[in-house]
Amino acid sequence: MTTFDIFKLMHVLGIILLLGNITVTAVWKVFADRTRNAGIVAFGQHMVTGTDFGLTVPGIVLTMVGGYGAMFEARYDFPGPGWLVWSQLCFVAAGVIWLGLLIPIQVKQARMAREFASAGEISDEYRMLARRWLFWGLVATVPLVSALYLMIAKPAT
Repeated sequence: MTTFDIFKLMHVLGIILLLGNITVTAVWKVFADRTRNAGIVAFGQHMVTGTDFGLTVPGIVLTMVGGYGAMFEARYDFPGPGWLVWSQLCFVAAGVIWLGLLIPIQVKQARMAREFASAGEISDEYRMLARRWLFWGLVATVPLVSALYLMIAKPAT
């Protein structure tokens, strides 16, 4: 196995962790929220935070280290050919949405969930934030899937 192959494996594993976790997390969070059971919703929100630190963050690191390592090993000049530039821009766009919108919503929801886990009453504000989180999460997933397409297809640009 070459150094390029190791970096490429890291990159693909990172993408699997990143896209897999954000997709599965959104699905089970939506179903937890739909129960309207404060304990289940609080647990679901707690797990969103846990899986982000345990799976999404390592996925991001592996994607970046593996991708830039493979780029270096393939002797691409930075920022690379058009498909690679667009892939990087898509990745950054998704990151801006996550850092600027989704993580602040998630932090606020986590605080609220800790409070209503014992009180038993889910606020309307939490529900509104949950809808906003889902919407922006779906929006942030589009550039990630676009980057995945570009990385696989490598279209001439």
